Amino acid sequence: MVGAMAPSSRFLAQKMLANIDFNEAKVIIELGPGTGVFTDKILEKMLPDAVLLVFELNENFCNQLQKRITDDRVHIIYDSAEKIEHYLSEYNLDKADVVVSSLPLANFPQDIRDSVLKASHNSLKPIGKYIQFQYSLQSKKHIKKVFDGVSIDFTPLNFPPAFVYTCNKGDRG
Repeated sequence: MVGAMAPSSRFLAQKMLANIDFNEAKVIIELGPGTGVFTDKILEKMLPDAVLLVFELNENFCNQLQKRITDDRVHIIYDSAEKIEHYLSEYNLDKADVVVSSLPLANFPQDIRDSVLKASHNSLKPIGKYIQFQYSLQSKKHIKKVFDGVSIDFTPLNFPPAFVYTCNKGDRG
């Protein structure tokens, strides 16, 4: 479940969040926050009336996040990323503007990886974005099967260096 050898760097966080329009984003979803490096940066930038749904399956990380983050805009969910649509409905939210994922997709069995990607796609508004980092390009073909307009950036200033995928929803899925 843990795909990182060390917490993400501020350089990776900057690249992950660079293509999010925080002046417009009202519903943000974060998958696999770990210790919350990206969560903290998202909270700094998001609007006062925006909502952040955070999905974490590691019980220790989830408990730490729940104790540390007391912002009313955040809902920390101890459940699978495959259930995004269920929780959007539970919190009376329509669709997300962006999904930010740190999940180690390359480590997942194909059915779970495909299910998470499809749930992410289905949860997004028509002009929504899916932003994912990975330590290799191994998941590129799987991401491109679900999302349109996939662009890939790279940051060597992370341990290990990471690739950042920024994807448009498009009309597939």
